Amino acid sequence: MSEELLVNASPTETRTALVENGMLQEVYIERTQRKGYVGNIFKGKVVRVLPGMQAAFVDIGLDRAGFIHAADIAPLGEDGMEDRNADVEDIRNIVREGQALVVQVLKDPIGTKGARLTTHLSVSGRYLVYMPQTRHIGISTRIEDEDERARLKALVEDTVKSWAEQPLGAAADGGFIIRTVAEGVQGDELCADIPFLYRLWQELEEKIKTVPVKSVIHEDLPLFMRTLRDLVKPRIEKVRVDSREVHAQMVGFAEKYAPEIARRIEHYPGERPLFELYGVEEEIQKALETKVQLKSGGYLIIEQTEAMTTVDVNTGAFVGHRNLEETIFKTNLEAATAIARQLRLRNLGGIIILDFIDMKDTEHQRQVLRTLEKMMERDHAKTSITGVSELGLVEMTRKRTRESLGQMICEPCPVCKGRGTLKSAETICYEIFREILREARAYNNEKFLVLASQVVIERLLDEESSNVADLEEFISCTIQFQVESIYSQEQYDIILV
Repeated sequence: MSEELLVNASPTETRTALVENGMLQEVYIERTQRKGYVGNIFKGKVVRVLPGMQAAFVDIGLDRAGFIHAADIAPLGEDGMEDRNADVEDIRNIVREGQALVVQVLKDPIGTKGARLTTHLSVSGRYLVYMPQTRHIGISTRIEDEDERARLKALVEDTVKSWAEQPLGAAADGGFIIRTVAEGVQGDELCADIPFLYRLWQELEEKIKTVPVKSVIHEDLPLFMRTLRDLVKPRIEKVRVDSREVHAQMVGFAEKYAPEIARRIEHYPGERPLFELYGVEEEIQKALETKVQLKSGGYLIIEQTEAMTTVDVNTGAFVGHRNLEETIFKTNLEAATAIARQLRLRNLGGIIILDFIDMKDTEHQRQVLRTLEKMMERDHAKTSITGVSELGLVEMTRKRTRESLGQMICEPCPVCKGRGTLKSAETICYEIFREILREARAYNNEKFLVLASQVVIERLLDEESSNVADLEEFISCTIQFQVESIYSQEQYDIILV
């Protein structure tokens, strides 16, 4: 499988695209004026404790206070390590209003919700994540080979033990998570992360002591650097960058922290925009649409709400060659692959309900579910998929840490306010009739002037003209009409003349 990473950088935003076999799979966007906060560490202030929710709000200097649950607060013992025996049943035993609290962002602010926070702090390297408040050494569940897991864990344990004997202070007490990208990595490369992370944490500890509340203690790397750290795996053949300056920075970063990557980073000097050359711009536009066409003629309808995302599978023009069950099975198989790609591409998270076409054959159900699970294995986000419910629905969750693609680059329609529909011109005409009747009863006047959009006025003067005449006769008043070009279809005003 051919995989490439594309980096489009400009002074206003950076965009990264993951392309597999010429097909866009994931896209990340970071804007200079609106960067994400996931991974950033803040010195915040507890502004409200909610015992009923076992949670608290913490002001970290953003527009909205962040939210932290009791389970995400690590009680620390006298040695600075996490105290697993501490009483955390009541959040009032852990934090109080006005208290300074060092927190890390787990999820960016999304919609009306503030950032999701934790005090289980960590800092990331190329192959390891350092956790200063625990001595645990864990391994990514995506590394499945038991021999490889044992090898990696032994390497880290031995290195940590040797560093603990050196005068590094409390930093050497922490634990590590071995990341997926560490699979197959040699010991020297893997363990080079350990002293780097120790020193980084020591610097942050000093900063924590001096910065005021509502201040940033640590910011994660910019998107183009995170691309090298998090997304470049052995199967990535090329990293193409369309900015000379960013290309130089990425090569410098790679030579220092991941030399094996440096030779794969190329500058793209072409006149044609990089994202246009690979068809990324077109795919991004398609990912904003509700309908996703399948090659067989079937299609998906994807609708995102604040509570959940729903995906409906339809056969469309696909009628198959043998029987209805075959048609349904083939459509669902294709849909399972398309759904996995769309969830990654659109970065849809939270609760997701998949409404596949009903299948009577349990073996068909199993194969469709297995196809979905297999395709979701490539996803960087953590996912969980249930079986087919009694209603024929597949329920799943996908970890949400940042805004979806649609939330990132779109805003609610100012006309429909995000409903996605407008009242018809006919409906607005009848609302106008009711309003005129109400005002005619309340006021003694001889004339009404109706201000409305072009389409509504045209209907009043055409299809509804007889109704207008009947209304004039009933209220004994003249009704005049005037088009207001700036009015939306649902806007109108009735003026007493």
